[in-house]
Amino acid sequence: MSILPQLIFFLIFAAAGFVLYKRITYLRRNIFLGKAETINDQPDKRWKTMLLVALGQKKMFKRIIPAFLHLLIYVAFIVINLEVLEFIIDGITNSHRIFAPLLGSTYTVAMNIFEFLAIAVLVSCVTFLIRRNVMKVGRLTQPELKGWPALDANLILIIEIVLMLAILSMNATDQILAARGNDHYVLLEGLFFSSLLQPLFEGMSDGSLVFIERFAWWFHIIGILAFSVYITYSKHLHIFLAFPNTWYSNLKPKGEMQNMPEVTNEVNMMLGIPTETTQDPPAEIGRFGAKDINDLSWVNVMNAYSCTECGRCTSECPANITGKKLSPRKIMMDVRDRAEEVGKNIDAGLPGLDDGKSLLGDFITKEEINACTSCNACVEACPINIDPLSIILQLRRYVAMEESGTPAQWNAMFQNMETSFSPWKFAPTDRFNWADKLKEEEIK
Repeated sequence: MSILPQLIFFLIFAAAGFVLYKRITYLRRNIFLGKAETINDQPDKRWKTMLLVALGQKKMFKRIIPAFLHLLIYVAFIVINLEVLEFIIDGITNSHRIFAPLLGSTYTVAMNIFEFLAIAVLVSCVTFLIRRNVMKVGRLTQPELKGWPALDANLILIIEIVLMLAILSMNATDQILAARGNDHYVLLEGLFFSSLLQPLFEGMSDGSLVFIERFAWWFHIIGILAFSVYITYSKHLHIFLAFPNTWYSNLKPKGEMQNMPEVTNEVNMMLGIPTETTQDPPAEIGRFGAKDINDLSWVNVMNAYSCTECGRCTSECPANITGKKLSPRKIMMDVRDRAEEVGKNIDAGLPGLDDGKSLLGDFITKEEINACTSCNACVEACPINIDPLSIILQLRRYVAMEESGTPAQWNAMFQNMETSFSPWKFAPTDRFNWADKLKEEEIK
């Protein structure tokens, strides 16, 4: 028996593994371009959040139809990949359906489940293609999705359709060969969905059927390995990053904004209160807010790489709905694009972060961040707990505290807050005059 198929399989598998390792290393480096941050509080709640939101897709079901279709693809992705284990073992050992003799009739049941899920994926992917390209759902056709993002989404759907058709074609030709008494193939009684395709192949010779079956087998396993590499370049990286992203998500109430540690430390030092960062001589004061990705937390950058580009955040954003330029989805895409640009610069031996560009200005404009109402609608809408508002606030703090570049109306409000402890220009002692006046009118 020739060992050439095994050798080819091993080389392809090893090549895919090597490329995947390099990509994971690259992505990890890019994510940790962000500032260090330690998050290990409330571990029980974090595990529960991850299980409900990432694994259970709890927040997806606010929109029932796409959620159900997505669930079918998600379940199929998990279950059908169990069959990939058999593919790998068959490829290494040069065997065929190695689990069939071990599982007996249970194997046929499992294969029927796999085929049902393959059909479910076909239906779901076709529906998603129609929604994107025929129905043109609003949140899926906005300007930030032009070019590669739109092509990426369509490519994934088409690849999944082709891979599922490969499984069904492989099973159909495999069973025809088994029924003809070919010793290499195992006859399975009652494969429902692939049996519907068998009339397409019945008139073919054994040689043609073997070619189609082997082509489909190799196409599927190479397709799975190529898909694993491809998603590291794609928005579909969320398949894996959704789990750490939800574990490290912000568990505080949505209305609570995080204080700036730099400001807190400065105030404490002015008041003579010891701080963890107090040094003698004092260290250089850090940047207030964020101008580039290295000013953001690594969790913010991971959020960007986890973004599914589904647009639920943007479709719920009141600023975007009223025609303003802000799109929370674009904010996340811009952070990821900047991280990618810096990462490629570093790998090419270029200056990296010191390339004369920055996230604020070259990717995200002041007009966008100033339009944000800080309502947290984008955070609430995200299916995997991404927090665009955290990034927007950090960029806006930089503009206000480092550049003094906020609109004039805002500066007046800031001054009133500083002197009168309210947005309005009157003394704190007069704050409840309106209530006293109202009480007097009621008495009259």
